[in-house]
Amino acid sequence: MNHSLSIHQIDGFINNGFIKIENAFPATVAAQCVDLLWKATHCHPDDQTTWTQPVIRIGEMTDAPFIEAANSEFLHYAFDKLVGEDNWIPKTSIGSFPIRFPSQEKANDTGWHVDASFTDENASNYLEWRINVQSKARGLLMLFLFSDVSEHDAPTKLKIGSHLNVAKILSHAGEKGLAFMELAAHLDSINNCEEINATGKAGTVYLCHPFIVHAAQDHLGTKPKFMAQPALMTKKDFTLDATNSSNSPVVKAILKGLDKI
Repeated sequence: MNHSLSIHQIDGFINNGFIKIENAFPATVAAQCVDLLWKATHCHPDDQTTWTQPVIRIGEMTDAPFIEAANSEFLHYAFDKLVGEDNWIPKTSIGSFPIRFPSQEKANDTGWHVDASFTDENASNYLEWRINVQSKARGLLMLFLFSDVSEHDAPTKLKIGSHLNVAKILSHAGEKGLAFMELAAHLDSINNCEEINATGKAGTVYLCHPFIVHAAQDHLGTKPKFMAQPALMTKKDFTLDATNSSNSPVVKAILKGLDKI
């Protein structure tokens, strides 16, 4: 594959909030990961009577196929380009996995949200984790597709350009930022963004700005959906300096949202 990101792709990341990378890791590796995830769910791929929940969440996975998927040559290159060279922490595990099954039961986790990245108090309660305008600790939200995902297979919904609105919302909260649920309460005001579904073949990765607004969907297809939504964490926090010509695309997008560039 072509190990480069075009100016058009970088501009798309800044303006739209994501880049879709097909064949980011081999489909054969994706299949190995799916086999391991089936075992982790305690469900059986050929027995739908074992598919008793609309979503099963699996935590971090450290098996070799997951590490291989997260550390392809192209992904490392893209991390440098989007977050800043050597400003990201290599993945030694991957997760979490919201594995979605065809079900008559509605899932209870389909609200619009932005993933949080740091905590200063209650680390055990993710709803109290926080997000600030510098995107403390987090460089990217990533969507790893381990199975083929069509429009019917509960694709993650993304609000195009919503990360720019979120930057404005967070700018009023200072360094402390907002808790996960506090920010979620503001997201209904972001109603001017086109929505797309994060579909693709197994081996596809969506590299998303950490502020992008996204949501899960109920599964309307026939085969379970296997994906991971890990963060790419940063080695050092971003500095929002509009005069710095070497700002990463993540920072440029935040500054654009703040009308500083």
